[in-house]
This record gives sequence, structure tokens and C-alpha cells, in this order.
Amino acid sequence: MPPRRRPQFTQELVEQQLQQIHLLDPSSTSENLEQLGPIIKQIHQNRQQEAYLRAVKQLIESKDAEIETICGDNYQEFIGSVSTLFSIKSYTTNLRDTITSLDQSVSQVGRGLVEKKRALLQSKKTAANLDEAIDTLQASLRILDVVHRVGQMIEEGKYWSALRSLEDIESMPPTSLSQTPLFQYLLSSLPSLRSQIKDAVTATMKQWLLDIRNVSAQVGQLALEAMDNRTRRWRSRKDKDPMLKLSRVGGAVETVTYEKVDHNVLDNERLQVDFTPLYQCIHIYTALDALDDIRKSYQADRKAQSDLIIPEILPLSSLFAVTQEIVGFFIIETHVLNTTGNFRSERDVEELWDALLSRLSSAVERALQRETEADSYLRVKEGLIAFVLTLEAYSYSTTSLHSFIIVLFERYVSLLEKQFGKRFESIISQDDCLPMYVETAAERDGVLDTVWLKRGERDRLSQSELPVNFPWSQAFYLCCQDIRGYVQNFYQFLEGVAQHHRNIDDLLSKSLEELVTKRILDNMARRAEATSNLSQIAQIVTNLEHFEVACSELERSLTNISRSSQRGGTIRVNASKAISSTLSRALARVNASITSKLDDFFGLSEYDWTPSTRETGPSMYLYELVNWLTTVVDTLVIQDAYKDDAYKSAVDYLADCLIDFLTGRNIPMMNENAISNILMDVDFLEEEFKRAGKPHLMAAFAELRAITSIALNNNVQQFLNPPTRQSTYPNVRAKRLQALLEKLARYGGQCRDSASREKGERRRKEAEAIGRTYPVETR
Repeated sequence: MPPRRRPQFTQELVEQQLQQIHLLDPSSTSENLEQLGPIIKQIHQNRQQEAYLRAVKQLIESKDAEIETICGDNYQEFIGSVSTLFSIKSYTTNLRDTITSLDQSVSQVGRGLVEKKRALLQSKKTAANLDEAIDTLQASLRILDVVHRVGQMIEEGKYWSALRSLEDIESMPPTSLSQTPLFQYLLSSLPSLRSQIKDAVTATMKQWLLDIRNVSAQVGQLALEAMDNRTRRWRSRKDKDPMLKLSRVGGAVETVTYEKVDHNVLDNERLQVDFTPLYQCIHIYTALDALDDIRKSYQADRKAQSDLIIPEILPLSSLFAVTQEIVGFFIIETHVLNTTGNFRSERDVEELWDALLSRLSSAVERALQRETEADSYLRVKEGLIAFVLTLEAYSYSTTSLHSFIIVLFERYVSLLEKQFGKRFESIISQDDCLPMYVETAAERDGVLDTVWLKRGERDRLSQSELPVNFPWSQAFYLCCQDIRGYVQNFYQFLEGVAQHHRNIDDLLSKSLEELVTKRILDNMARRAEATSNLSQIAQIVTNLEHFEVACSELERSLTNISRSSQRGGTIRVNASKAISSTLSRALARVNASITSKLDDFFGLSEYDWTPSTRETGPSMYLYELVNWLTTVVDTLVIQDAYKDDAYKSAVDYLADCLIDFLTGRNIPMMNENAISNILMDVDFLEEEFKRAGKPHLMAAFAELRAITSIALNNNVQQFLNPPTRQSTYPNVRAKRLQALLEKLARYGGQCRDSASREKGERRRKEAEAIGRTYPVETR
């Protein structure tokens, strides 16, 4: 407001006021001086006393002149009033003196009042300054208290409140304090306080990062346990519902039918992970417009932590602990990603995930390079599958890990082949080659449930009385048992694997073929060739026969499994050729063993190749030979066809031995009596085999009989006639006939009587004729 304007007293205003003063009131007996008081007071209040007094004097003088005029006009009255006037003048003079003294008093009083007023104003100014200083000091104290409480809030972790307090200080309305050096100093110190808040909240987050690294393994353990429970529930449900057999955990069917159980691995009765420090740090950095700084710092710290999860050398025993920590790490990352808005980038998390998966695969691969047991690969696969299924539930891509598991699968199959190959070799080498014997029904049923048989044989054996001697030996049963174990282990690795080997059926076919042919059949062939015991060789033959059936039944059952798994493949165990080859080798070994024994019998024979007379009966060793042969061959536990082959082989060998006597080089000469004795032995053998019901074996002696008939009946000329030879003697070899004739010729040549010598010479010429006519054997 503008200052109040003081009243200005003009000459006219003073005259007007004085005219209104009546010094002598006719109605009053006293002087009317009271009216001068206000005028004097106004003069005093207007601080213009001297000018006012001068005006009063002039007015009084003018009044005196007026009075004199009045007195002249009213002389009588004037004379009468002179005395009064003199009195008035005297009073007036006194009044003037009084006024003068009053003016001096008033001036003195005014000056005192002015001094007092000035002192009062100064006091008020000083008091106002003091009040302002007090207010400023109090405001400063309040600000200092806020600053002090900011420090306390930082220590107490109330970073947001501390930051808001600093903002309140900055947003204070302008006051007298705003211009003070203290306030300016406080304002200049706010960035330092913000930096303290920033450092404190950063340190809190760093400690939180250390804490979550320590609990990541526990988070992962809880998640893996939850997935294990889920897997067991699904496996139990699949066992009850065959329609779900092909569905795996995490698959479409399982995901739709999965009854979720609310279980937060980050907040449960066993573990609570508090993300408040991170959220608080993000909030503070956002308020400080420095979110990029904390984002980069967080990314660097988490990357460093991820680099420390997998050691440079990973023992397989630590794999489960490492996968637990990885699972916990990325579950926490998922929670941060979902709860912090744009703080965390999905790309950053994916880069960490891909890098960690790559390092994990490399570490596992290095660790497995020293492993020679297939079970190690299986344990690794089971650990990785649980790991994969858990993180697939959190939408992490596991394609590369599935591909790595398939690579491990191929190596696992290779080790599995070696492992079971050694077991098969041990089974074959330690087999007693005796029929398998069981005493109880449980044992019988267990064996029949293990081996592969034709339905008719299975039914027959399942109804047989106890105890039972199975046709096969222990080796066949153990091999079937291990083949089942191999197939189970083969498919066990693939359980839970989303991606399958592109040629899984072919891989299983080739693997089984390798095991059966190289590890079982080859060892059975070597075992048969290493023994001369006919019963053991015959048992090997029986085992081979059952292996042929087993391979066929195995193909059928595995193909059904493949089709039920919707792969639609056909599994072949191409062992038929190998089984036939091995069976032939075993049967050849049977024949060789029989032949070897027959050699012993022929060693007992003592033929006289130039007897003077013919024998009346067969050689004695033939009785024992035939008895042994029929006993041994008939008791062999092999097919009748194989027994016939054994008989045929034995008879062929007997025929070859007898022909060798007649035509071989070991005997230089002989006579017709010796030939007749050989024919008597042949007659005996044919008779015995006819009695045994095997007349077809007589064909083995056809050449022997033809050769001897030519020599004894002097039919050489007929033999030399090609048409006759082709029709009558198609199975006679000219070389053998020539050798027999030469032996007869030598005998005749050393005889002393002329008839024998002539006969010998004829034999020689016939032999030469055969040599000229048939120089090269056509058969």
C-alpha cells in the first residue's frame, strides 16, 4: 500500500479555523482557549510548528488591526472595551508567550517523541530482523534436519524416502532462506547426497545378487523336484491309460491334462526369495534417470555369475548340482523379466541361456570322453532331460540340448554294444552246453517269458511236467535275457527325449544284427570248433536253431513296438544268413568230430590186401563202428534232418575211406580177394543201415561197387565204350579205376604162376588204355 499522505494546512484553512475561534465567549466568564488546543496539536502532529505559529501571529496582528478599526467605529464601546482589550492583549501576550513556551515545549516534546519513534522504529526493525533471522535459522534447522534424516534414511535403507526428501528441498518455494549461502551450499550438496543414495542402493543390489547366487541351487532343486513329481504322476497315469503311452511330459496331451499344483519355487515354506532390493534399485535409478546404468551393471553381473556356474572341468558327479544352479538362475531371470517391465531384455536373457547351454554341452562332452560305461551316458541323459523339461515349462528353447542328447545317444549305443558284446562273449564261453534244467513252475514260467519261441513250442513247454529240461542251454536263455536288457536300455535312453534319432529303427536293427552275428554267433562258431564233444556241439546246434526262431520273433515284437510309437518303422535283425553259416559250421564240426572218431576205428582195422582166400564175414571193427555211430547220432539232440546229414556224412566218409583203400596211394597193390573182403564189409554196412531205417545211405557206396564190379567182372572194355560208360557207369571216375587196375597189375606181376602174371599184364594194359582214353578227369 502507498504511505498515508499527511494533511497539508494552507493559509486559507488556518484563517478559517482561527475565524472559528472566539477568544471571548459572551456567554462565558472565562477565556475560550480550549479551541486553540486542537490547532496546536494539529500543528504539532503536522510537524510544521514554526510556520503555523507565524501564521497565527500574522492572524493575531490582523485581528488587532481589526479590533482597532472596530474600536474606532465603536469608540465608546471601544473605550469601554479597551481595558478589556488590554486585558485581552495582556492575555494574548501571555497567551503568545504561553504558546511560544508551549511551542518550545511541544517542539521539545515532539523531538523527544521523534527520537522515541525513531528508537521504536529501530527497535521494531531490529526485532523484525531478529524475527527474520530466527525464522531463517529455524528454516535452516529444518532443512539441516531433513538433510540429517536423509543420511539416516540411507543407513536404514529408506532410499526412496531419502530421494523424495531431496526433491522436497529442491522444490521449496522461494523464501529469504533461498538467497542465503547456507541454502546455496545445501543445494550444491544435493548431487552428492543423490550419489550416496545411488551408491547405497547399488550396494544393496550387489549384496542381493550375491544372495540369489547362493540360493539359485536351492531354487533349481525345488523346481527339479516339482518336475520329478509331475513326471511320476504322468507316468502313473500313462500306466493306467494305454492311450497316453506315447505322450511325454511337456507334450501337448500332458500339458492340456496337467492339473497344476500351485507351488511357487521362489516363495514357499522352504524358501523365500525377496526381490525388493532389485525393485527398489530399479525404482531409484529410474527416478535418477539412470536406468541404463543399472541395467548394464545388472547384465554384466549376471553374465559373470553365469560364467561361474560351470567349472572348466566338470566332474559328472557334479552335473546334477550344476543343472540345479542353472535352473535356479534362469527361473530367477524369468521372474525378473516378468516383473520389472522393460528393465530386462528377453534378448539378453536368451543370449545368456544360449551361451550357458553351449558351455554345458561342451563341458559334458569333455567329461564323457573319459567314460567307458554306458550307464554314465544314461545318468547324464536323465539329468539333462529333467533339466530340459523344467526349463521348457518356463518357455526356454531346448532344441540344441535335444540335439546334443541325440549325439550322446549315438555314443551311448556304441558303448552299450561293447558292454553287452562282452557279456555275450562271456555267456557263450562259459556255457556248459547242457540242456537248461528248472525244477519249479516259477522258474519255468520265468524262462519262457524271457526267451523267444514259436507259440506251439511255448505252449508245449509251459504244460510240461516238472522238472523240465529245456532243449536249449543256459547260454540261449541268458542271451535272450540280455537282448531284452539291451533293447530296454536302448529305448530307456530315448524316454522323455522330444527329438528322436532320424533312423532309430535302422540303428536298433544294425545294432542288434551286430550283437547277434559278431558277438553271439561268431563266438558260438568258435566254441563249436574248439570242442570235439559231440553232445556239446549238438547243443550249440540246438541253440542256433532256437536263435533263428528268436530273431524272427524279436523282429516281430520290436516292429510292433515301433508301430505303437507311431514311427511306423520295421525292425530287421538280418541274422538269418549268419545263423545259417554258423549252423553249417557247427554241423560240419559234428561231421568232423564223427569223422575223427571213425578214423580211430579205421586205425583198428587190419586188412590183408593180398589174402589167399576170401573172408566169410565182415571185419570185426565194423560192429563196434556201426554201434557207436548209431548210438551217438541217434542220441544227438538235433533235428532228424541234421542226424540224417550226420549219417550221410559218416557213410560218405566210410565209402571214401574204403575207396581210398582201393584206389589210394597208401596201399601199393592188392588182389581180388581183398576187394571181395571190402565188398563184404560194404554189404554188412548196407545191411546195418537198412536195419536202422536208412537205406538211402547206400548211395554212398555206389561208386565203390561200380569200380569193383568193373575190375572183378572184367568189364573194362565196356567202360572204355563211351555210350556204355555214360549209361552204366556214370559215377565211376576213370582215374580211380585206373589206380585199382594198376594195384591188381602189380600184384599179378609179382606172382610166380603164369596165369596170375598174364592176368596182371592184362590189368596193366587195361589201366594204360584207360589212361590214354581219359587223360583228364571229366568228373
